[in-house]
Amino acid sequence: MEKRKVIIDCDPGIDDALAIMLAVHSPELEVLGLTVCSGNVPAYMGAKNALIVLKKCEALHIPVYVGETDPLERELVTAQDTHGEDGLGENFYEEVEGISYRDGAVDFILDTLRTHEKVSIIALGPLTNLAKALMKDKEVFTYLDECISMGGAFRIHGNCSPVAEFNYWVDPHAAQYVYEMLGHKIHMVGLDVTRKIVLTPNIIQFINRLDQNKAKFITEITRFYIDFHWMQEGIIGCVINDPLAVAYFIDRSLCDGFDSYVQVATDGIAIGQTLVDVASFYRKERNAKILISVDEKRFMDFFLKRIFRGYEEVIEHTEGVY
Repeated sequence: MEKRKVIIDCDPGIDDALAIMLAVHSPELEVLGLTVCSGNVPAYMGAKNALIVLKKCEALHIPVYVGETDPLERELVTAQDTHGEDGLGENFYEEVEGISYRDGAVDFILDTLRTHEKVSIIALGPLTNLAKALMKDKEVFTYLDECISMGGAFRIHGNCSPVAEFNYWVDPHAAQYVYEMLGHKIHMVGLDVTRKIVLTPNIIQFINRLDQNKAKFITEITRFYIDFHWMQEGIIGCVINDPLAVAYFIDRSLCDGFDSYVQVATDGIAIGQTLVDVASFYRKERNAKILISVDEKRFMDFFLKRIFRGYEEVIEHTEGVY
């Protein structure tokens, strides 16, 4: 099987951590590197977290690059109230020793597109790194295979304002620039589908029955996240947005949607909102595929079977977990 080459652009982050774990454990993917920008946490904290996750996955051969520390125009607002002061549920893990992150995420993205064939980007955070790379060398993006972006919302309320999803709200100018300038259709894995992906206490109990050692890290980092979701939204469990973007990249049958022109509001009360021109009012070229439906049970099967390899049959035949 030929592996698909990917760069994962992220802001780790609890659900970023779970998405990285899924990507690393998926045989269809060759993860060429992780690039980090500020979002859920400041960029350098996110890079440290990325290394912690890679160590847990025994995948420290994958390089981590730090990119943009601030949005293009707005002041940075992180989501440490959601992910914890350390970004990983306030577990305050020890930093990885003997290997470090590198600076230069933007140049890494550009150099990788120049030197490798059919590279895709899975963007799990604000699009600041991609916008900066486009500004530096737009032509190299003609070599990009695909772009998946976890971000935006179509017919559902936002998660940081009534209308805006967090990644695009943090840096709306970058999101708008990428949608306008990328030259490729962006697969928008937004809140319409990701809010249906809930990691419940029942599932966490289940994975601890499968393999307590493997489940330990997931249990630890999501405890804070679950508490936040209960206090903020009354959800028993936590919404894990980012893993769906990775799963969809591997298996397109998990989600469905439609093509449309999208722009991102960059100011005013609706800043960060994705304006989806579903009726083709502007008569502009469709620059995005908007996902609106997901098979959440099949996703959870997919996610658990990758992370807990060896327990596929048990996962397949256990009823009532999700």
